[in-house]
Amino acid sequence: MKILYTNFHKRNGGGHVSYIVNLARALAARHEVIIATPDTSRLYAAAGALPGVRRIGMTYARRITGMLQDVKRLRKLLKREAFDVVHVNGVADHRNVMLARMTLQKKPAIVWTKHNTFAADSVGNVIRARLGTDACIAVCDFVARILRDSPYGAKPVQVVRLGVDVHHFVPAGVGEKTQRRTELFGDLPADTLVLGSTGGTDFDKGWLVLVEAISRLDGPLRARFRVVVAGDPPPEARRAQVAALGMQDQVVFPGLVKDVRNVLGACDIGFVVSFHEAGSYATCESLASGLPTLVSDAGGLPELVTEGQDGWVAPARDVDATVTCLAQLLSDEPRFPQMGLAARQKAMNMLSTDVLVEATEQAYQNALNKRGLR
Repeated sequence: MKILYTNFHKRNGGGHVSYIVNLARALAARHEVIIATPDTSRLYAAAGALPGVRRIGMTYARRITGMLQDVKRLRKLLKREAFDVVHVNGVADHRNVMLARMTLQKKPAIVWTKHNTFAADSVGNVIRARLGTDACIAVCDFVARILRDSPYGAKPVQVVRLGVDVHHFVPAGVGEKTQRRTELFGDLPADTLVLGSTGGTDFDKGWLVLVEAISRLDGPLRARFRVVVAGDPPPEARRAQVAALGMQDQVVFPGLVKDVRNVLGACDIGFVVSFHEAGSYATCESLASGLPTLVSDAGGLPELVTEGQDGWVAPARDVDATVTCLAQLLSDEPRFPQMGLAARQKAMNMLSTDVLVEATEQAYQNALNKRGLR
């Protein structure tokens, strides 16, 4: 099978990058894989390090003049390479691939992964569903319901959850955990509980709700908590809010770390308490690292955690409810080792790269079958 991955992000690209890199790395062993993305992007740089994967600089302009040039270049690529499947991941690349495919004699199947929880019923979605989509991948059941209630409902919709390398993300040993905690916080009392997230510092990631909830705990309990949030350094206004809560000495922002295992290895508990979220690599990484994980009830997050078994679910945006959840968390502290084992087992069973790749290949085959190409 010859597969093209497209992504429109010019810079970071967030979870899209992890998603495409994981798939391309695994599938390149038995398929021909090319990635077309802006040469200024993190994905382009990452693709250069993938054995057997070719990368092509490709832009996906929004303005009509630039868009027409991009579509023309993309059409040449599709015609020359005669792909079986083009896997698109956003509006701009989806639109351009649809337009570039229209006049080709050999038309590749187009598979679209919906990574967010936004509505899918706009005019643009109606057009792309009808003319530029052969199959859809939803990263969670919540997103699948959105797709099935939209114009894409006439197409095959398959739930394929995000997957991480469960051999790369593993529980930290006692010595490593102590070292990582010291690097982030200095010396800590033995009863300190470190909560960590690698999901980013954007406001809608909800970490400030968690910080405020901790600030409302009684003094001795409050003093036991530390929080680490990896990602772009937050603006000064957010840091000022942390300081106003009196939490500036208990919250650390290590920035965009090269290896997030250094953050997860310091933690007792992972958390992703976003206001809206579809799939979540940060949650997958936390569970694979053997951390009981606190999530909000937004989007697909509660699908990843079983309350009381491998984590906890708190209502998104609700500080009072999060305080209550923290009380339950403290009550469950003796069970953390057991919950961590359950988290690790869940990641191995349903959130591994192997599971992701196998299910994605099946989605490709479904798209090819629908077009009568295989």
